[in-house]
Amino acid sequence: MRRARLLLDIHRGSWDAELCRSVRRPAALLPEVRDCAGDFGDAPICSAGRSAFCGIAGDQQAATVGQGCFAPGMMKSTYGTGCFALLNTGDAAGRVAATACSTTIAYQLGGQRTYALEGAIFIAGAAVQWLRDALKVIGAAPDVNALAAAADPAEQVYLVPAFVGLGAPWWDAQARGALFGLTRKSGVAELARATLEAVGYQTRDLLEAMRADWPAAATTRCCGSMAAWRRATSPCSSSPTFWPRRSIVRP
Repeated sequence: MRRARLLLDIHRGSWDAELCRSVRRPAALLPEVRDCAGDFGDAPICSAGRSAFCGIAGDQQAATVGQGCFAPGMMKSTYGTGCFALLNTGDAAGRVAATACSTTIAYQLGGQRTYALEGAIFIAGAAVQWLRDALKVIGAAPDVNALAAAADPAEQVYLVPAFVGLGAPWWDAQARGALFGLTRKSGVAELARATLEAVGYQTRDLLEAMRADWPAAATTRCCGSMAAWRRATSPCSSSPTFWPRRSIVRP
């Protein structure tokens, strides 16, 4: 699999001169690379004065900081339309296997870069939206829980929610969704359970890929809300109350 190289060299913390030349963008025209808690200037907010900008963080990096994943081995996994997991690997960029996660900068403070492995699931909560909006088997997203709980445990239905391809660790843009294990007894309850379990199975794929990329990631302790998510990500422990927010991968 080809790895995309962006203009920022994450290992040096500076713009890649060769790539800048290839796209005819002089590095001198690009903004200065600064710490996440750096001084980014100020702007007028009202007649009374100006407001200083002293912090910056990207979407998933901000979630990583917000979840307090400051030690190597700590990982956050946030769920919305898709799912994005970042594993803090400290001052060393993780070794990336051929079909695995991306290496990124989690944050930079005091000139010290902290790296992370990032895994992206394209479809998570969007699969529940599919049940609601396309199939119309539920009236509102929270209804999926009760419907899934009514599924026959003897039915083994599996959903691959590759509606827009598969993200990490497969990176297959041409993949499409599939439903397996249907019998004459299969119904909307079994489909609802399979939809929730699909989030867990995709999350487990990320965890296993991260363990392959970063051998120090040996065991995992996870927080989750659904028994389906727990089964799919076993041997994780789960809470019946909260949707999975952060996992801790302990070296």
